Amino acid sequence: MKLGTNPTNENKAASRRAPQVRRRIYELLEHGPIGDGPNQLVNRLLMALIIVNLIAVTLESVPSLAARYRIMFGVIEAVSLAVFTIEYLLRVWVAAEHAPHSRLSVHRARLKFMLSPEGVVDLLAVFPFWVAIFASADLRFIAVFRFVRFLKLVRHSTAMQSLFNAVYSERRALLGSLVILFGTAMIAASIMHLVEREAQPDKFGTIPDALWWAIVTLGTVGYGDVVPITVLGKLVAGVTIFFGLIMVALPVGITATAFANEIHRRDFVVTWGMVARVPLFSELNAAEIADITTLLRAQTFEPRDVIIRRGEPGHSMYFIAAGEVEIELPKKRVRLGVGHFFGEVAILRRTKRSATAIAISRTNLLILDAHDLHALMERDPRIAERVNEIAQNRQAGDANTSD
Repeated sequence: MKLGTNPTNENKAASRRAPQVRRRIYELLEHGPIGDGPNQLVNRLLMALIIVNLIAVTLESVPSLAARYRIMFGVIEAVSLAVFTIEYLLRVWVAAEHAPHSRLSVHRARLKFMLSPEGVVDLLAVFPFWVAIFASADLRFIAVFRFVRFLKLVRHSTAMQSLFNAVYSERRALLGSLVILFGTAMIAASIMHLVEREAQPDKFGTIPDALWWAIVTLGTVGYGDVVPITVLGKLVAGVTIFFGLIMVALPVGITATAFANEIHRRDFVVTWGMVARVPLFSELNAAEIADITTLLRAQTFEPRDVIIRRGEPGHSMYFIAAGEVEIELPKKRVRLGVGHFFGEVAILRRTKRSATAIAISRTNLLILDAHDLHALMERDPRIAERVNEIAQNRQAGDANTSD
């Protein structure tokens, strides 16, 4: 008797695979593991497609280019619309994998994503164009929405994410600067109205008329379409220009400081996460890991990059946070993965490198300088004991190999 496949078992297996597939797609689109090649490839392709869209919509506004490359522009838009639509639908599907949405139901998580700023931008990047296909609409007006796709770069660019986070974190200070700027403009416009209204009633006859001059002057633009002609008016204009320099510097300084702090905070979080995954530091608490993080610097190596060479002086040791490294010893080759470290023997023995280390895949390393290592070992006996133990084992292994 031939046994058939149980449909119930197949459904159960499919239901178990669905969350795994959804999680993997989420990692590809959002934030995969550090050094995840497919995730980086997907993000770079999407960024490239967004940039191509911006270039295409700009060149398409030139009539001669639009007529000559009409087919190419059409293909770019068709491919972009298909890719961005699939991307949006997939992001809606995997919305439940977002950590902030983990406690929500699947439907509520998807609805929350659709109503979020990122979800609205993704929808505006595709929905108007589908409307234009199935309904008669002004295509010139619809083309403006192609520039909305520029905002999608925020998701893929850490620099733009940091800038938006910096602006958002200082929103109250920036709003205060805007209020001060508006108040200063009103005061300057009122004074200039009193001074110049007799000489130029068509330009300074009312405070709203003078307000245009005040805004342009405080913004340090100075179009030159409205200028004072009296001596007192020129004096007021000179004082207003000096205040304008302060008004411009104020929000620029706030944003620049917040942006720098955001970059440092992001680097610290990334480095802290990599340190926490190194087994050598697994017994340390959060404060101790944060202390060690200040001693380390992160560096990324591409496949086949030489990290250290045999015979070079040893100045640092390396911790593998992501990727794989091959150690070329005189008699053998050893591969080390995430959590391992190397380069400590030359530092401890104060000798030259006895091996060459090459990155096998894209590798993220944490680098600890020699003097910081000695200071760390003196400060924490647990780390000193572990480092010495591994170093002795490796030296013994090398000696056995040479025998």
